[in-house]
Amino acid sequence: MFGTTRSRRLSGALATTAVAVALAAAGTGTALATPPPAPPGGGPGPAAPSAGCGTDAPHLPGISAQYEVPQTEPNEPETKRRYQLFVPEDYDPARPLPVVLAFHGRTSNGAEVENYTGLSKLPAIVVYLEGAESAKTKAQSWQGAPYSEAGVDDVAYTATVLDQVEAATCADTNRVYATGKSNGGGFTEILACRMSDRIAAIAPVAAAFYRTGEPECAPGRPVPVIEFHGTADTTVPYAGGGAEKPTPPIMDWVNGWVARNQCAPEPATKRIEPDITVSNWSNCADGADVEHVVVDNGGHTWPGNRAYSGGGYATQTIRATDVMWEFLSHRTLGGPA
Repeated sequence: MFGTTRSRRLSGALATTAVAVALAAAGTGTALATPPPAPPGGGPGPAAPSAGCGTDAPHLPGISAQYEVPQTEPNEPETKRRYQLFVPEDYDPARPLPVVLAFHGRTSNGAEVENYTGLSKLPAIVVYLEGAESAKTKAQSWQGAPYSEAGVDDVAYTATVLDQVEAATCADTNRVYATGKSNGGGFTEILACRMSDRIAAIAPVAAAFYRTGEPECAPGRPVPVIEFHGTADTTVPYAGGGAEKPTPPIMDWVNGWVARNQCAPEPATKRIEPDITVSNWSNCADGADVEHVVVDNGGHTWPGNRAYSGGGYATQTIRATDVMWEFLSHRTLGGPA
């Protein structure tokens, strides 16, 4: 499919999964208080410095600030769209940092995502993007959903934001990751399908993978995936949404990426915590593993949330932010190191 070769660097043993490594780093069965650091030098493999390297941070490091980009749609006047940019306190204009693109759920916003995820504690530049507002409901959402604003190109908006961030900061263009919750999590799949030349890996959480989103997904390269979902999520049901909520069973979605990444069909599966089961598909093309984290009785929530993130049970035995970072930080556009 991709004209690539398989990598056996990452074994299928659960000892190598992101969850196991994150928990082992803590030395206990509880989640880390802070995310595990990226490998020395900022990450695996050689960095690809962006055009912004050598320049000072666009605002005071250690805080988030809002910026705008132009948005042009066919037959519509140019508008402005916002995003929120976090630059780490130890930002060094000579050291390229990974970039995490974060996408909120329907009716939410970037500030809420920053609050409940703790993504700004990562050793990365974090971008909290803002969905287009519906003319009818005034709620923000992302393309691909039945309720998203018609005609809005959120992929183009994301690419424009990423261009601006890479021009204004010292970013590693080989290590750009996308995560999001609910509608925002579903949108990360669309990015993986259409922007695989720029998105190194994705980490959707409690994601709404609407069948209308990207039915013919054909990325230009295998894209590593780590996905989190609760079995008692009533907003995006684990078993699928049926006619009223056109989302597939989560395992059907996971198996789609297993096939797309040409992984070995049988996963290594283990219960890591009383309420956490992890399945890892390895021996994939270009080492593009697929990892599925199941929260027993978990609701429409961000595991280990730091503030309210949705309805239902929110586990505190792991933190999705820590676990996904252990997975993401070892992935680049060129594969794992």
